[in-house]
Amino acid sequence: MAVGHAHKLYRHGHSPVHGLPPHCKLAATFAFVLAVVSTPREAVWAFGAYAVLLAGVAAAARVPAGFLLRRLLIEIPFVAFAVLMPFVAEGERVDVLGLSLSVSGLWGAWNVLAKGTLGVAASVLLASTTELRALLLGLQRLKLPPLLVQIASFMIRYGDVITGELRRMSIARRSRGFEARGIRHWGVLAKTAGALFIRSYERGERVYLAMVSRGYAGSMPVIDEVAATRAQWAYAAVLPVAALAVCLMGWML
Repeated sequence: MAVGHAHKLYRHGHSPVHGLPPHCKLAATFAFVLAVVSTPREAVWAFGAYAVLLAGVAAAARVPAGFLLRRLLIEIPFVAFAVLMPFVAEGERVDVLGLSLSVSGLWGAWNVLAKGTLGVAASVLLASTTELRALLLGLQRLKLPPLLVQIASFMIRYGDVITGELRRMSIARRSRGFEARGIRHWGVLAKTAGALFIRSYERGERVYLAMVSRGYAGSMPVIDEVAATRAQWAYAAVLPVAALAVCLMGWML
């Protein structure tokens, strides 16, 4: 399996985190997020501890704070949803700066913001220290269903191709004087989407036939076998083990 496209989240480096096998990082990130989600929302201090742990990982990976913060902007829609919760939730109300807010809504908003931000930050750190090709190999190493891995591989490989096709169609429309300025042009845009779907489907058929003619039998060959030593597993386990300890303390205190 080979996916040569470099993604924008990846930051090239030679840190100890970069050097870890991808399946170790995937397992550690999943366990960390699981611990964060399992923490009671009332344990506010625990989420601060999680943030410190992630800051330590970012420092070890030599990922600048600005690089991480800019990529956290992807969660803005969830932030907007969380901001609305205190206004629309029912139950006991409290006045904050002259606004009547729901207590349960405030806790719900905090729960979404804290856990969502930490989860996104952990995912961004994973993506910034692991190439896409390595992530797919890691998923395969963790015994994810091969079909899902192959679908992800083709999606990554041909995503840029489909985007380029859409860009060329857009240039062709503009070169003929078309500009979408209102609802009356939605029909043209719908036809564009239909044409793009047909072209993508036909391309997929051609690629599949080409693969079959070269011996494809339902599984992709693994060129690089990624293995991890006990020391690497132990190094990767530092983050989830520390997070699990924080989670348990959050339930006990």
